[in-house]
Amino acid sequence: MTYRKGQRIEVFQRSEDESWEEYMNEYIGCHGIVVDPDTSVNDPDALIEVSLDGKGTHRLPQDCLRQLAP
Repeated sequence: MTYRKGQRIEVFQRSEDESWEEYMNEYIGCHGIVVDPDTSVNDPDALIEVSLDGKGTHRLPQDCLRQLAP
């Protein structure tokens, strides 16, 4: 899936990506919005920047995210 800026997302699972850190487990279940989907690269394996409600902005792997209904 290609994410777009402003899209609502949920961190719904732990990522299999090597960039996933143990502390990121606390983000599972959090909702937020896509801030920088890195569309210039448009690589589905690239990290994207998301702003998580009450948790700040983070670069996360895409396999831990899913789109929420608008």
